[in-house]
Amino acid sequence: MTQILNWSDARLVGMRNVAPDVREFEIEPVGAPWRAFPPGSHINIAVLIDDLPDHRSYSLVGSGDETYKIAVKRSEKSRGGSRYMWSLTEGARLKVTEPHNHFSLDFGKPDYLLVAGGIGITPIISMAETLRRTGHNYRLAFANRERAGVPFHDELAAAHGEKLDLFITEEGRRIDIAKEIDRLAPDGQLYLCGPMGLLDAAKAAWKASGRPVTNLRFETFGTTGHHAPEPFMVKVPRLGREIMVSEHETMLHALAKAGIDVMSDCERGECGLCAIDVLACDSEIDHRDVFFNEDQRRANDKICACVSRAIGGTLTVDTAYRPGS
Repeated sequence: MTQILNWSDARLVGMRNVAPDVREFEIEPVGAPWRAFPPGSHINIAVLIDDLPDHRSYSLVGSGDETYKIAVKRSEKSRGGSRYMWSLTEGARLKVTEPHNHFSLDFGKPDYLLVAGGIGITPIISMAETLRRTGHNYRLAFANRERAGVPFHDELAAAHGEKLDLFITEEGRRIDIAKEIDRLAPDGQLYLCGPMGLLDAAKAAWKASGRPVTNLRFETFGTTGHHAPEPFMVKVPRLGREIMVSEHETMLHALAKAGIDVMSDCERGECGLCAIDVLACDSEIDHRDVFFNEDQRRANDKICACVSRAIGGTLTVDTAYRPGS
């Protein structure tokens, strides 16, 4: 059971590689009006994973102009969404939702620090464009393993000039997030999208700085965590069910295949709609969401089924699902 979203037909009207392993897809709505969207928005796209229907959420790149653009990093370790998107050819018919936003940008602040790690640049692009266009003070710190693999490198350099600072791992440059925060005006805001390690470092540095919690905004990748994914068993005692979750699927997807619906929306660990009760776990829970705070994670009494998982072993849960309801 998912939150009600408005789905419509669409057509893939263009593709281009913006890095060796990142492809931009330009999507045109068909039979439904194009909708303007604020920075940080995303759309859901219907996909086929192992011949089964599913959907994935992708951040919108840029401000849009009668089409929606997304960028997808090809990853063999993903849950299959990137492989599906990369298999498409121009002209392919799609089902997409209208844009929605869980990562909104506040205006009118004295200073902005935008931080991206790898493919996390996708929602940050529209934020940087908007801040530049509206004359706000901002800096864009972008970390990537290799310079040759930086998505949208030329466009970002041309648009933002000295406001763009690249941190390339192979060149020995890494983001010192505490130092970057120190440069931010006291009432400035930090917007970050990147892997869990970068997010954890930013949270710690932000807390140490004593700045208002509300001025730190972030999202992360639903496929990243502190541990490599492993298969694990999910038990739902009230329903008398035991479901195996493979390393290539989410608990949400495995439960759905077993006929156990869980309410969901973003499926990126941001909205918390899919949080379910944890009754027991004989291993460790890898909390990959950005919805729960650190105290809630340590309590281990709830889990976001869309991204978080057990590190092997058995996870015993209860869901709101009632057969026949």
